[in-house]
Amino acid sequence: MSLDAIAAKIGERVAATGFDRSVKFDLGDDGVILIDGQKVSTEDGAADCTITISRDDFEALTAGELNPTMAYMQGKLKVAGDMTIAMQLSQVL
Repeated sequence: MSLDAIAAKIGERVAATGFDRSVKFDLGDDGVILIDGQKVSTEDGAADCTITISRDDFEALTAGELNPTMAYMQGKLKVAGDMTIAMQLSQVL
């Protein structure tokens, strides 16, 4: 699945939840997905919270195959910025 397709899928989930914070998923060389309120894009920008994760782990996370808490504990994802925003993502992902 392309990064744009993943962003579009997340955009549908964001619209359904009313999530209104800014979060950037940094997928390294694979790019970024930026959620800024109700807008989701693959363009880099500033965010209140940045989550660094590999693309494979990100896809597993969004598919519900990877528990976010376990991924954090195992070092598969790192959070910079406002941790409370990262915790609110469970309603979106």
